[in-house]
Amino acid sequence: MSMNFPSTAALPLLESNYMKSTIPQLEVGDYVKVGILIQEGNKERTQSCRGVIISKKNHGINLSIIVRYSLQGVGVERTFLIHSPRITSIEITKKSKVRRAKLYYLRSRFGKSTRLKTRFT
Repeated sequence: MSMNFPSTAALPLLESNYMKSTIPQLEVGDYVKVGILIQEGNKERTQSCRGVIISKKNHGINLSIIVRYSLQGVGVERTFLIHSPRITSIEITKKSKVRRAKLYYLRSRFGKSTRLKTRFT
């Protein structure tokens, strides 16, 4: 029994139809504002989430980031699939100078110790 899977050369071509072209160059340590499409009943609205990117995974259509932000004094992390149709906008508000690929150490800190040095371009 043989299955007909698309060849590996056809996958990038197929994925390129679903990738967004207006995404900024995201890096770990950037402060971002992400617009998410939320559905409540039969209505849809855009909810924004502001935080720092602590992790970036994969590439191509599977690109995802983990954004950490504070909500009512509690640290919250949320994973976003960048090329998802539910993501309406991504805006970089501030860039930071970091020396790590993953900023997981921010999980155990709070207050002034979570500040990152601003990178000027």
